[in-house]
Amino acid sequence: MRTVFNGRLDGRYEAMMFSFMVLAPLLVGMVAVYVAERHVRHGWGHHAGVGALANIIFTVGTLAIGQEGLICVIIAVPMFATIGAVGGLLMGAICRYLKRPRQTLYGFVLLPLALGAIENPNPEGRVERVERRILIAAPPAEVWRQLMTVDAIRADEVDSAWTYRIGVPKPLAGVVRETPTGLVREVTMGKGIHFQQMSTDWQPQRYVNWRYHFDADSVPAGALDDHVRIGGKYFDLLDTAYTLTPRAGGTELSMTLDYRVSTAFDWYAAPLGRWLLGGQSETLLAFYRRRAEARHRPAAHPPAG
Repeated sequence: MRTVFNGRLDGRYEAMMFSFMVLAPLLVGMVAVYVAERHVRHGWGHHAGVGALANIIFTVGTLAIGQEGLICVIIAVPMFATIGAVGGLLMGAICRYLKRPRQTLYGFVLLPLALGAIENPNPEGRVERVERRILIAAPPAEVWRQLMTVDAIRADEVDSAWTYRIGVPKPLAGVVRETPTGLVREVTMGKGIHFQQMSTDWQPQRYVNWRYHFDADSVPAGALDDHVRIGGKYFDLLDTAYTLTPRAGGTELSMTLDYRVSTAFDWYAAPLGRWLLGGQSETLLAFYRRRAEARHRPAAHPPAG
C-alpha cells in the first residue's frame, strides 16, 4: 500500500492523503486481526493490541526499507497505532457477527485505492499560531542584543525541545544585519540548513517581526523528511514576532509564531504542530533568558583586603 501511495501517478496517491494516512492503518489493523482470528478466537483487548502493534511494525518497516524518514515515523506512530486499534476492533466485530469476513475485508482493501484516485492531493491547509512569554532578569537593551546576535549555539542549550529530540537539526547561529530595506537575520542550522528572516516591522529594544525566506537550497536533500520539510508542500513557518516589555526587575519577552499545515488530516497535524512548536518556543525563550541574564549579571569581585 505504501508503494502505491508514492505520489508518482500525476499527483495522485500521495502518502499524505486521507485515503492513506487514515485508511491504510485501519486496513493493517483489520488484516492482522483477521489472520489471528482464523486460528483462535480472542477478546476485544487483544484485537485492539494486535491492530496497534501491526501498525507500529508497519511504520517502522517503512523506515527500514527507506520509504519514510525517522521524523515522519515518530510523528506517525501514535496516529497509526490508534487507528490500527480501531481497525482491529472493527475486524473483531466483523469476524464475530458477520458470516463473510473475508469478503468484507476485500472491500476495505479496495477502499483506500478507490478514494485515493478521486481525493484532492492539495488540501487548502490552515494557519496556526503559537504564543509564549518569559520574564528575563535583564534590561530590554541586553535582551534585544541577544535577539540580534545569536552565535555559537551549543546543542545542550536547546536539546530540551522535542522538535530537536526527534531529529530536526538544531540551530547553530542567527546573526542580524541591517540593510536599506530593513533587518535581515541569517539563520544556520545543522545538516546545512540555512535561511533568512526578513523584518516586516521593528522598533529597537521593543519589537521585531520576522518573515521567513527560503531559497531553493535552504534545506539540502536529506536534511529533513520531505513530509515535514520547512517551506514545503505540507508545512511552512510564516512569521515570528518578539515583543519586549519592561517589567519590574527585568524584561518580559513574548514570542508569537505563525505556521501553516496543509494536510488532509489537519485535525491531527495542527495540534501536533502546536505542541512541538510550543515546546520549541519555550526552549528558545529560555535560551535567550540564560544568555541575557549571564551577560547582565555583575561580575563577582574579590573581597577587599
